[in-house]
Amino acid sequence: MNKMREIRIEKVVLNIGVGEAGEKLMKAQKVLELVTGRKPIQTLSRSTIRDWGIRDNMPIGVKVTLRGKTAEEMVKRGLTIKNNSLPYYCFDRQGNFSFGIPDYTDFEGMKYDPEIGVVGMDISVTLGRPGYRIMKRRTAPRKVSATHRVTQKEGIEFARAKFGLEVVE
Repeated sequence: MNKMREIRIEKVVLNIGVGEAGEKLMKAQKVLELVTGRKPIQTLSRSTIRDWGIRDNMPIGVKVTLRGKTAEEMVKRGLTIKNNSLPYYCFDRQGNFSFGIPDYTDFEGMKYDPEIGVVGMDISVTLGRPGYRIMKRRTAPRKVSATHRVTQKEGIEFARAKFGLEVVE
């Protein structure tokens, strides 16, 4: 197979949306630090929603982006919690997939901390091929050809081959 056609994991993003600043946000930050070993960054709201008590640029969540070997290991850990099976609708048209973890204590080696409580998270996996950089580079960005993009079917096949994932229809 051509090296430029090989699918790989570009990044894995772990996200916890809290909806408000304060104590809950600090607990979510602590959980992501425990699970990944990395320092999370805060996500900010993009607009004001009075009914929910959210203002523009207010911290409402935390996230960690992983790449390389650590990203691959995190996907394996997350999928073992889901018994290596995901529904078909978890995959988007570009082959990327996302799934939720209901409680951080489901991860191997994590113990329940009554100070933190029950905190879940979302794991999003972005797939790509070598050459996707042309889309994101600063100088002379270009579109990725339709034949070079990852499709939903290819993303599912990649996940089956790499992680032994079972996709439920």
